[in-house]
Amino acid sequence: GGAMQRFLGPLLCLWAVRLPAGTCAAARGLDVASYRERVRAMFYHAYEHYLESAFPYDELRPLTCDGQDTWGSFSLTLIDALDTLLILGNVSEFQRVVNVLQEGVDFDIDVNASVFETNIRVVGGLLSAHLLSRKAGVEVEAGWPCSGPLLRMAEEAARKLLPAFQTPTGMPYGTVNLLHGVNPGETPVTCTAGIGTFIVEFATLSHLTGDPVFEDVARKALKALWKNRSDIGLVGNHIDVITAKWVAQDAGIGAGVDSYFEYLVKGAILLHDKELMSMFLEYNKAIKNYTKFDDWYLWVQMYKGTVSMPVFQSLEAYWPGLQSLIGDVDNAMRTFLNYYTVWKQFGGLPEFYNIPQGYTVDKREGYPLRPELIESAMYLYRATRDPILLELGRDAVESIEKISKVDCGFATIKDLRDHRLDNRMESFFLAETVKYLYLLFDPDNFIHNDGSDFDVVVTPYGECVLNAGGYIFNTEAHPVDPAALHCCRKRKEEQWEVEDLMREFYSRKKIEKFTLKRPPDHDEEENAKDPEDASSEKAGEKRNSKKSSHSLLSCPSQSFNSKLSVLGQVFLDNT
Repeated sequence: GGAMQRFLGPLLCLWAVRLPAGTCAAARGLDVASYRERVRAMFYHAYEHYLESAFPYDELRPLTCDGQDTWGSFSLTLIDALDTLLILGNVSEFQRVVNVLQEGVDFDIDVNASVFETNIRVVGGLLSAHLLSRKAGVEVEAGWPCSGPLLRMAEEAARKLLPAFQTPTGMPYGTVNLLHGVNPGETPVTCTAGIGTFIVEFATLSHLTGDPVFEDVARKALKALWKNRSDIGLVGNHIDVITAKWVAQDAGIGAGVDSYFEYLVKGAILLHDKELMSMFLEYNKAIKNYTKFDDWYLWVQMYKGTVSMPVFQSLEAYWPGLQSLIGDVDNAMRTFLNYYTVWKQFGGLPEFYNIPQGYTVDKREGYPLRPELIESAMYLYRATRDPILLELGRDAVESIEKISKVDCGFATIKDLRDHRLDNRMESFFLAETVKYLYLLFDPDNFIHNDGSDFDVVVTPYGECVLNAGGYIFNTEAHPVDPAALHCCRKRKEEQWEVEDLMREFYSRKKIEKFTLKRPPDHDEEENAKDPEDASSEKAGEKRNSKKSSHSLLSCPSQSFNSKLSVLGQVFLDNT
């Protein structure tokens, strides 16, 4: 059989016959397991040198084998790499790092921090690690996932960011001092992504802690951007958060805007929110109409729609992955293949690429080991199993090892033309680049769970299901389990106070009859049940009655037709 498959494999791949995962790649000579192990070795080469030479600083400087603080002073690379450890299966190091972070990280520091970067790297990294900690064998508190040391740290970090949102528009400042709040004289100009990239982390925090303030400020900021879009439906690059005037009026999908669009889609999926998705779909139309040419995306003037820069930026390479999340796989693949040709031309993606000239842009020739193209390949491979996506993964491993590997880690590529290096290893290399590469080559990873496997956790608010898959990655590749958002219903308006109602009914001397109405599309007579008959109902008997007094037990109306079943009966809104 093996010999036959080796012989027929390449032919069947040409005819797109369904074969076991990895067969077509193997037919093209790609050994998925060996690349997976090379990615693992890559992670540890970088991670161990960070611990040895740079910890407790934020980042490793790989050319000088020392460390530096970059985005704050909170051992950033350690927080960013934590969930990658578990994805690689290293539970003992995960547990050790959780203890190190609890003891060593302090957010009460006089440091000016990027609101955006602190949210996606620190808050996102801590939330993800918190939600994965039970899976990693950490002894969790009784109230987990609604409480826990990593959750408290994430909440503390997020609270430090809240003063930035106190503006007339609800759009946040870009920088905040972790001790004193917004500095007097702070610039009011923030990029679009720095305003619209909070809903994933902040809504997760609100749902886990029961404090609505985080989700509220994130939503208000999203809505302010929406309100200030141009007549042709586009948003610019930078806006004044006090006056809501657009300062940089270039519209596109890349730097300065990127993760705003990403979070409309991911927020919609995470929160089952139709409004966020319809916002994105409106933007998507305008982006197609004004910025898309031949499966490339250009930069245009946000009010007129005229081309302002015919460049592709490496950050835009997330877009095919995002398209795959809304099911637009064909367009995603076409754009991906354009971007992949650029990768093959240089052995990496230059920060800017001039599309008409087919070459790099002056001063923008570097590749800081960014994850975006690999991220898109990972999503598209889940959707299509097209072996060309594994080939990008192979090319990325080969390039990064050949060009950027040094004795002390992996260095940013300063210039893709002559392969000069820079003395920096960004924390996203371990958080995102290595993680997406590993997940591309590891089809059986728990992250790819299709729901066939899950854990049931008992919380103070009842049982909930976790680790069933469907993870939403924040824009720093930190996975959030969407099911966790339904474990901790502390918010009053979310509480189904059914137990109290039941107690009320049973405590009455004379129990009234009450009707349980069915959805209106049933023509049959409506059921009227007597609570005393709960036991006889269990025995399989049914009593019908023409009575239809208004149901005393009725759940608040929920979007997406949520239903709640009590005593085997489905309740829907009766108003």
